[in-house]
Amino acid sequence: MGIMRRVVVFDASDIAAESRFWAGMLDGRVVTDDAFHSVIDADDRWVMGVQFAPGHVAPEWPHGTPQQVHLDLHVDDAGAAHAKAIGLGARLLQDAADPDASEGHRVYADPAGHPFCIGWGQPDDDAVRAFVRSLPAP
Repeated sequence: MGIMRRVVVFDASDIAAESRFWAGMLDGRVVTDDAFHSVIDADDRWVMGVQFAPGHVAPEWPHGTPQQVHLDLHVDDAGAAHAKAIGLGARLLQDAADPDASEGHRVYADPAGHPFCIGWGQPDDDAVRAFVRSLPAP
C-alpha cells in the first residue's frame, strides 16, 4: 500500500470562507466543488480540504465543543490499506457504496475513535499539479 497524499480535512458550514483562509495562509489557491473545496499550496500540491458540514458548531477546544477535523489518506491499493487499518485496530464506520469501484472512500475510526478516510482513485501529485496549472489564474 502506497500513500500518495495526506490531506487534513476541516468541517465547515461556510466552506468558501474556510478554504480562502487556509489558501491565504499557505499562499495557495482553492479548487471548488459544491460540498468540498481542495486547498492547493504554493507548490501546487493538494494539502488540505474543507468539507461542507451544515450543522457545524465551532470548536471551543480545549474546554468545550471538541475539534472537528479528520485526515484523508489517498492510497494506490484500497484493499491493502483497508487490511492494514483494520489489522492495526481501526473500526470501519462507513463502507464505500461500491468497494470495487475505481474511485471511492471508506470512513474509519482509529483506536481512540478519531475519524479518518481512506480514499482511492484520486490523481497522483503530478496529475494534481498539471490540473491546477491548467486553471485560470485567480
